[in-house]
Order: sequence, then C-alpha cells, then structure tokens
Amino acid sequence: MNTREEIEREAAACRTLFEKKTRDYGTSWRIMRLPSLTDQIFIKANRIRSIQESGENRVGDDVRGEFVAMVNYAIMALIQQEMTNDNELELPLKKALELYDKHLNSTLELMLDKNHDYGEAWRQMRVSSMVDLILMKIRRIKQIEDNDGKTIASEGVEGGYMDIINYSLFCLVRLNEN
Repeated sequence: MNTREEIEREAAACRTLFEKKTRDYGTSWRIMRLPSLTDQIFIKANRIRSIQESGENRVGDDVRGEFVAMVNYAIMALIQQEMTNDNELELPLKKALELYDKHLNSTLELMLDKNHDYGEAWRQMRVSSMVDLILMKIRRIKQIEDNDGKTIASEGVEGGYMDIINYSLFCLVRLNEN
C-alpha cells in the first residue's frame, strides 16, 4: 500500500466510529469547550504513554482505540473552533459528517504535503516518539488556550489539532505494520 491509501483506510475507520457514536449520542460533544476537548485528547495520549512506560494495560482496551479517539476529539475541536459563535448544540447527522469530512480532508492534504517534504520520516519513528510529540502539541495548545488564544510567533491551536490527527493516523498505520 502507499501512504495515502494507508492513511485514508485509518481515517475511514475513525470516521465510521464517529458516525456510529453520533447516531447513538447525537452531537452531545458540542457542549464541550475547546479546553475540555484538549483535555480529552490529553487523557488518551497520557494513557498510551503510561501503558508504553509500564508495559501493563489493566483496562484491556487496545491503544488503537485511543489513537482513533484522539483523531475524533481533535476533529471535534476543529469543528467547535469553527462554530464558536453558533449555539446550535444538536447538529443533524448530515451536517456533522460534512463538517467532519471538511476538517479531515484539509488535515489529510496538509499531511500529504508535509509527508512529501519530510520524506516519510514518520515511518522510521517509534510510536512512542510520536506519542511524545502529540503530548507536546497538547501542552502547546493548552498554553495557547491559557493565553486566551493569543500567540506571538506561533500557529494557533488549529495547527496543533491537525498535527495531533496526523500523528495519530501515522501511529495507527505503524501499529498495523507490527
């Protein structure tokens, strides 16, 4: 498989779960503020790191599900950021999926451009290193959130969420290789 196909396969699995959960729960996540979504991503990444460091998984849930959750929470955050001034909590399924696809597709295009320039360096990286990068991105996002979104020389939170999505998708591909 080529990179685009592998990433699109993993992204499709994330979208399928998002759609199923939206059918079950609606868009209840719309009540969450951006910092709450950031914290959900942190919880998932921190659990993966804890399992990697301890070698023990007491809950038994596969870490793949945590990477999928980080993709979906980060896309929810991008949607929330876009809809900041919209108080509509319950979105129709069709609209939620359209917004999901919009943000996923723009993120994947960015990933393909970066992947070209970086020469697929992620394929030589350890999953644990990518988890560390995700945790670093989360810390940056939290700092920007604590600064009321103001940055001096940095991209805003949108770039951080997009990087989290892409690193999570890379990890899903790498886990399949093992």
